[in-house]
Amino acid sequence: MITAGSPLHDPELIADPNIVKLTLNRHHNALYFSRSPIPFLRNPDSRSLPTYRHLGLYGYRRDFLQHFISLPPSPLEIAEGLEQLRALEDGATIRIHLTEHEAIGLDSPDQVPLIESLLAAQQ
Repeated sequence: MITAGSPLHDPELIADPNIVKLTLNRHHNALYFSRSPIPFLRNPDSRSLPTYRHLGLYGYRRDFLQHFISLPPSPLEIAEGLEQLRALEDGATIRIHLTEHEAIGLDSPDQVPLIESLLAAQQ
């Protein structure tokens, strides 16, 4: 399984539960996805750790997808409302492709006016 992420710098967006955040290991595999800010920066010396936004694009191998859809919703998936946690709880590896720019997503109805204004500005 593969998905995409982008840097997230705006503290307001980091705190927004409609925007899914992710953490990854040094091999660019997902460690966790959350609607809460992750990682939690308890230590002030950790402020340089990046926060990433999950972009919601997925790629699957056919055999993996067939297995994935046969799994029941997992406890973490139900708690966070994030289907990719079902794969992690089942032991799957989720590769993360990071983009070089901060992407804009449509994560809630409240964001529709922002997206519409951005699209109108490009026309």
